[in-house]
Amino acid sequence: MRFIYHQPVPNFYSIENPQKPKNLISDDFLNEFEDIAVASRFAGVSYSKLGEEFKKDWNIDWDNIIILKYAMSDEILKMEPSKEKCRLMDVEFQEFGQKTFALADVLRREGFEADLINPLDDRVSLRAIALQSNEAIITRSNMCMFKEGLNLGFFMIKTSIENLPFKTENDMEWVKDHCSTCGVCIDRCPEKVFDEEGKFLRKQCTAHREGCSKCINSCPFYKNGYEKVKKRYWRMKK
Repeated sequence: MRFIYHQPVPNFYSIENPQKPKNLISDDFLNEFEDIAVASRFAGVSYSKLGEEFKKDWNIDWDNIIILKYAMSDEILKMEPSKEKCRLMDVEFQEFGQKTFALADVLRREGFEADLINPLDDRVSLRAIALQSNEAIITRSNMCMFKEGLNLGFFMIKTSIENLPFKTENDMEWVKDHCSTCGVCIDRCPEKVFDEEGKFLRKQCTAHREGCSKCINSCPFYKNGYEKVKKRYWRMKK
């Protein structure tokens, strides 16, 4: 299910893809690209290398993915669900979508193939691609969380670059255990979208149509940050 209040992002490319794209990026230019992303107010950059089985399952031929993560506004998240909240969330979405096109142009200018993956296309799950980065985890409230925060939206660029710094192991798996013993999102959910066993019932969640964000606002990861929750978790485990 997609956030229906998001509208398609218009095409903002100003540079065509190269006819013979490069496939290797230097450390210096990759660092420069990441600096440009941060200067554009993205919270961070991750990378996914899609395996053959994954590509077959989703019927895609992409290999190398750049994930651009942006922090959703605290002010907007704290608003009560409303049409105005949904409108403001879409304004933010459109802003970072346009910035993603600009970053794709940065890569195209340097001779790399770079195309925005349509975030509203139901034929592929961006969340599934995010998990392939080994830098994300799905929380109990069904949010895709990176270390930079729980309140993240993201855009993705598929590219010809083959030597991106892909991670092979995910050190966030402990979050699943933490979520299983926390339950704050269950207690605070106004729509009661969890069954008796604590399983998330996606179709009942109003975040996708009304902009509810109660589970984000009440989550320890949002209130205290990833590192602080991690330290407390491992201290309790000793």
